[in-house]
Amino acid sequence: MSTHKIAVIAGDGIGKEVVPAAIECLERIAELHPVSLEFNHFGWGSHYYAEHGRMMPRDGLEQLAEHEAIFLGAVGSPSVPDAESLWGLLIPIRREFQQYINLRPVKTLDGVKSPLASKEPIDILIVRENNEGEYSEVGGRAYRGLPHETAVQETIFTRLGVARAAHYAASLAASRKGRLTSATKSNGIIHTMPFWDEVVEETTRLYPDVTLTSELVDALAAHLVLKPWTFDVIVASNLLGDILSDLGSSVTGSIGVAPSANLNPEGDFPSLFEPVHGSAPDIAGKGLANPVGQMWSGAMMLRHLGHPEAAEHLQLAFESALREGHGTRDVGGPSSTSEFTAAVVAAIDVIDAVGAKDATAEDKPAAAASS
Repeated sequence: MSTHKIAVIAGDGIGKEVVPAAIECLERIAELHPVSLEFNHFGWGSHYYAEHGRMMPRDGLEQLAEHEAIFLGAVGSPSVPDAESLWGLLIPIRREFQQYINLRPVKTLDGVKSPLASKEPIDILIVRENNEGEYSEVGGRAYRGLPHETAVQETIFTRLGVARAAHYAASLAASRKGRLTSATKSNGIIHTMPFWDEVVEETTRLYPDVTLTSELVDALAAHLVLKPWTFDVIVASNLLGDILSDLGSSVTGSIGVAPSANLNPEGDFPSLFEPVHGSAPDIAGKGLANPVGQMWSGAMMLRHLGHPEAAEHLQLAFESALREGHGTRDVGGPSSTSEFTAAVVAAIDVIDAVGAKDATAEDKPAAAASS
């Protein structure tokens, strides 16, 4: 049994609470499956910035490169500008390690009440291009402080970047319901978005079992609120995918339960797994943080490392804890972070006693597809 080396960056705020909670569950899962996990902890983030003027050491990327995966909690502090915290840690990791796919499941969970009146189950995978697009470094500011001060930010799409995101999304759609939706704004952005549309369409033709729909992002946002259960896989640019995935998580009940994976699909570099929520400094240290997003990200990490049964076991466990009413207060439950974690660990043991493979036919495919 090989050992997987995992770099852990708990980061800031509630990251320091939800990461230990998720690791407790991952370690229990590893005891019950042929999985060996070695966690190496790095104390990087806003506190490191306060001492060193950097979010991580100069050789931080080299240290991370020695691992198979990165498990991140949350980054951000009122004392550090967002541009410093994001561009000093997360974005360099995404780009240096060519994590060009950001995968975000959006799924209805029992025990998490949706704000929507409809009870139709939602199960969507949002594939966000993660290395280029609107989040390019091309641009600048001029004439600072003058009346004609100017800021320019360039959107950069490459055929390689768009095509590989479209390939990944179409492949996922082919393994699911065969429906792929592409987010665009080609009626108003006349160069980059038509190019996006063309490359996505060309790529999807290679998948005869996949039906492609291109939808303007404003209409798509409304569609995600009105009938989100009609979507299967959505592919979007860096900015549009960022916005749509947060919206999707909100309509299922709480962004606090949303996971994500920053993937280098070829495995040439470590991939990074993190919850979608931020550092939430207003509740940090109070035991109120919801660890589901971190746990779910851990399940996605297990699947990426080649352990689908262990991933399913963990997902079934936290879904069971939610279903039994053990959720944290943000989802209407009574539990603290530690109490919910204890409920998940207990569910892991109960499921093991029955056998993870004996999950109901209704539960099992949803768990597998969403991770």
